[in-house]
Amino acid sequence: MSTIDERRDHASAGVALRDEEVWRDGFARPRVFLQPIAAPSALGLAGFSVATAMVALIQAGWVGHWSDMGVVGLFAMTFGGIAQFAAGMWSYKARDVVATIAHGTWGAFWLAFGLLQIFIILGKIPAPVPGAANDALGLWFLGLAYVTGIAAIAATMESLGIAAVLWTLAVGSGLSCAGWFISGIGNGWLGAGGVLFVISAGLAAYMVLAMSLTAATKRTILPTGHFRKERNVPGRQPLEAVERPWAEPGIKQGQ
Repeated sequence: MSTIDERRDHASAGVALRDEEVWRDGFARPRVFLQPIAAPSALGLAGFSVATAMVALIQAGWVGHWSDMGVVGLFAMTFGGIAQFAAGMWSYKARDVVATIAHGTWGAFWLAFGLLQIFIILGKIPAPVPGAANDALGLWFLGLAYVTGIAAIAATMESLGIAAVLWTLAVGSGLSCAGWFISGIGNGWLGAGGVLFVISAGLAAYMVLAMSLTAATKRTILPTGHFRKERNVPGRQPLEAVERPWAEPGIKQGQ
């Protein structure tokens, strides 16, 4: 159980305990995790960032060629697909709806993207032709655009950091959708979508770093854009009481 020493630690860190975090005797309310779980989004964002950056750099025309998608797609399938989809399911266990939707959706996309590259390599599905519209891929990104947009709207209510990742991702998906519907590879809309994807991947990498530092030090090192002030001030402790009206006693709600 927490003691006066814990209250003193909070005071020295500049963290004022809220009423619901303090017992009537003045002691800090204990934080007990009956079902310990690390923040799944750290893994999910890492897988997303790497997979998206590799493919987006090709899509934007900055690195490599479209013929490299076969090799890149296999890695995107494992790290961006399998690892991120697993993070989405762990986010479900952490009761984080936004993360479940985002990681589940994009994890499934990268799995499908990897399978697509395998079928292209095997000659079962023709590769996209430069300058030719591809309605099938346009439909892929249409779905990604509006589902990611929904997650972005919800994330804006809690964290500007995660919202920034999702908003640039949603807009990039929308631009990519337009590019595939118009004329496919070589289209300016598709290239612009690639640029937004690169930005989203960079923002995701920042969030991974911020979350990792917080987990390692138990203090905020880099701001994450959460609306609670103590979660964005370097040196503050971003811990929250785990007993909430909408959660089971002793089980953490969200990440």
